[in-house]
Amino acid sequence: MTRQPAVPPARTKNLEQRRRSRLPALLATTALVGTAFAVLPAGSASASSHREAPLVAGTPKLDATDTYAFVSPDKPDTVTILGNFQPFEEPSGGPNFYPWSDDAKYDINIDNNGDAKADITYEFTFRSAYQDRKSFLYNTGAVTSLTDPDLNFRQTYSVRRIDADGRSKLLRKADAAPSDVGAASMPDYGALRDGAVQPVAGGGHVFAGQADDPFFLDLRIFDLLYGGNLSEVGNDTLHGYNVNTLGIQIPKSQLTAGGDPVIGVWTSVLTENSKGRQVSVSRLGSPLVNEAVLPVKEKDVWNASVPSGDAQFGKYVLDPEVPKLVQSIYGIPAPATPRNDLAQVFLTGVPGLTQPKKVTPSEELRLNTAVAPSATPNRLGVLKGDLAGFPNGRRLGDDVVDISLQALEGALLPGHAAAVDGLGDGVDANDKAFGTTFPYVALPWSGSVTRPGPQGATSFLTGARPTGSGSPAGGLGEPVALGSLGLLALLGAGVAVRRRRTALPA
Repeated sequence: MTRQPAVPPARTKNLEQRRRSRLPALLATTALVGTAFAVLPAGSASASSHREAPLVAGTPKLDATDTYAFVSPDKPDTVTILGNFQPFEEPSGGPNFYPWSDDAKYDINIDNNGDAKADITYEFTFRSAYQDRKSFLYNTGAVTSLTDPDLNFRQTYSVRRIDADGRSKLLRKADAAPSDVGAASMPDYGALRDGAVQPVAGGGHVFAGQADDPFFLDLRIFDLLYGGNLSEVGNDTLHGYNVNTLGIQIPKSQLTAGGDPVIGVWTSVLTENSKGRQVSVSRLGSPLVNEAVLPVKEKDVWNASVPSGDAQFGKYVLDPEVPKLVQSIYGIPAPATPRNDLAQVFLTGVPGLTQPKKVTPSEELRLNTAVAPSATPNRLGVLKGDLAGFPNGRRLGDDVVDISLQALEGALLPGHAAAVDGLGDGVDANDKAFGTTFPYVALPWSGSVTRPGPQGATSFLTGARPTGSGSPAGGLGEPVALGSLGLLALLGAGVAVRRRRTALPA
């Protein structure tokens, strides 16, 4: 099965270009980032794909951050694929908060025959609407449902499946879950999340909405590997931030082909250029690739490329920059190059587990759908004998930083140093518990509270001050909190006046 006959020539060419660069770059990325982390003590972390390339950093709505693919733990006859977008969403970032782009196509791509081309694509498109453009508010009262008149800004979305048989509309004008403005505006956000999970024909489900960012890491690696002396470690940079999440849960039988249970997955975002052609501006399969491995000159090229052309980035994987940097700063010898030991993990898949029957080396998040979910998941996945974990797909709780750094420092090589097996970054879990049903991601952080930090959060209502060493002199204090409440009261009064005027006869 191949997708190309069902796709217009312009888009097919673009899809081919988009798939040229990911896994070799991933090798470079994970080799680069992983090696760096392998030499760092507990508390260090790595970078995923947040603001990783110059062009997409200026268009955050189009920026893919992470991709996940796993056999659904509560419905093992299905596969769940999640794509996250728009990094570093500050929960209280109103009044516009964090919409999806109306001018983009958000794709979830599946390669089910190993040829590094999309055989199935689930395409999400969005439309925005305001109920009352005379108000500046995202919502004009407490929102209790996705169709509540008080939800001033709404987005709906449609989903199409594109494969060799053509294009089929799975969903039309479904309601996306809004940003979580706060407890007063959305007193039961969980109900709004539940309302945004939609069934599709054939036994699947889809979701679009905001969620807690499930990745955990310390981005201060970019300050010359944590300050050059490990003085900057141990902070989960994404703690308290949200992302926008797309999700599909589809029966395995609709994703696999030819008796091969292995699929390759990646997300991509397409927009129209000045010539009216669809071009890729963001692409993401496995974690830890574009952001920390590729040089600046290649980052935008990577986002515009496709897996079938990934060989062009192989040199950054086989001879990565980071191990050399680590050696120069910390005196840790870099593993010998070329790093051929990483090719199976990141380019072709692991034989007998995630390698397709026929494979074109490429960067995809590969998943063996025949492996049942683990009753006791291990965060280190395959390295610790849990064959349902990364790099066999990626579950939300997989510690991809620790896994990658151990593999990149030689855990798969015979005779490697015993110390390699215990390497880790000290950040072993997400800051929120994940759900037990689709879409599994945790509910977003609410905009009505101060964004949590390592030293503790400030109470909005009481003005309580953090007690940790990071507390600013004087803290927030009562005057600030009371002033905030006064602002809310003023806004509430304004809404009440507007409503009363609306009720009066013309």
